Amino acid sequence: MKLLLTVVLGVFSILPAFSQQKESKISVPDSTKKILIVEAACGQCQLGLKASGCDLAVRINGKSYFVEGTSIDEHGDAHAEDGFCNAIRKAEVQGEIINNRFKATYFKMVKKPDPKNTKTQ
Repeated sequence: MKLLLTVVLGVFSILPAFSQQKESKISVPDSTKKILIVEAACGQCQLGLKASGCDLAVRINGKSYFVEGTSIDEHGDAHAEDGFCNAIRKAEVQGEIINNRFKATYFKMVKKPDPKNTKTQ
């Protein structure tokens, strides 16, 4: 019985260490490079790109590119009301376009303004 209790306590004490998320390299901008503000959404559902399934894409200077370095699922539920498949959002990005794909080295969603804090004139 003591062995079983020890094992159970050991498992529950070690689980939090495995559940902690590590900061992704893509979540830290390079201070030597310019941050771009772009439109981000599902390439197929919102930006007119051809592929199977839902994949993250960005629109830069009117042209859309699939994103490598981060995925649509790393930024919330794509099928939520304000998710990438239902809305075009703004994102801060760094990276470069290689072979008609945007290779992201930094990607962060821009928070939407809170409508409760907007003033009307």
